Amino acid sequence: MDPTDVLAHRDPFLFVSEVVAVEPGCSATGRWRLTGDEAFFAGHFPGRPTLPGVLMLESLAQLGGIAVLADERFSAKLPLFGGVDRARFRRQVVPGDVLELEVSVDRLSARAGTGHGRAHVGGETACEADLLFVLVDRVS
Repeated sequence: MDPTDVLAHRDPFLFVSEVVAVEPGCSATGRWRLTGDEAFFAGHFPGRPTLPGVLMLESLAQLGGIAVLADERFSAKLPLFGGVDRARFRRQVVPGDVLELEVSVDRLSARAGTGHGRAHVGGETACEADLLFVLVDRVS
């Protein structure tokens, strides 16, 4: 599945390259392929480009949004970040890495939900966090 078929996000703020699997309203797995051409690598950090942790969290949130929006009950909604708990960064992510993403939706109601996300490279955890999101109406 192409992430843009479901998400409102577009370049330069789309951080999911590929959706591998979706269980609507429950979970999703995907990938973010980091080429090294991304603009943030030039300044974070010169001489040692590193993916910013907040962008790892955003990629997990976007994948979680795909899981929620794939459920037809919520397809007309826009999921927005509501919070992050217990975020941990465990591995540096650099140009050329493929960030494997997985998100489970733990609680989902008409207005909000929670989930857990994990990003890893080569089987090694790079980031994980509990995510909170709210659902609002899309504006055309």
